[in-house]
Amino acid sequence: MNQSPGSRFGSAVVTLPSATQIQITRVFDAPAEIVFKAWTTPELVRRWWGSPENPLTVCDIDLRVGGNWRYAMVMGDAELGWHGTYQAIDAPLRLVSTEVFEGFPNGEAVNTLTLDEADGTTTLTVVVQHQTMANRDGHIDSGMEAGMQTTLDRLDILTVHKHAAAGCAIEGEPPCPT
Repeated sequence: MNQSPGSRFGSAVVTLPSATQIQITRVFDAPAEIVFKAWTTPELVRRWWGSPENPLTVCDIDLRVGGNWRYAMVMGDAELGWHGTYQAIDAPLRLVSTEVFEGFPNGEAVNTLTLDEADGTTTLTVVVQHQTMANRDGHIDSGMEAGMQTTLDRLDILTVHKHAAAGCAIEGEPPCPT
């Protein structure tokens, strides 16, 4: 049975399965197709990635193997940017890409997103494979978990409303179409 929007807020689980990996797991009350679309469509990513206080200023996605992506936001006086290249795409179940935080350009990681759907509920798992334990620990120590919880909560609202194609609203955005 589907939950109401927000009933899973703060429920992402972060584990460290190896000395160089971070694993993030979160359940969404929406089909994998909707979660994948929200994860890979620039107009939708802009609605959930980040926070209302620090929205994306850049959201470029060239969704094809070998295609690039880049997100950027302004925090204070600084632009923070992330970019990568898609390595594998099996829509709507799996997406593999590199990720570089532009403030730490030598710390490229490989992210593997998997979406496992059962009865309209989708478990999202992201495994971040860092090159070194120091890079993994720096990622964890950056405070990424709090921001990630907020971001995935915003994705939850978008997907639970099942208005991904119409651009359903989230906090700070126009209301969903009726």
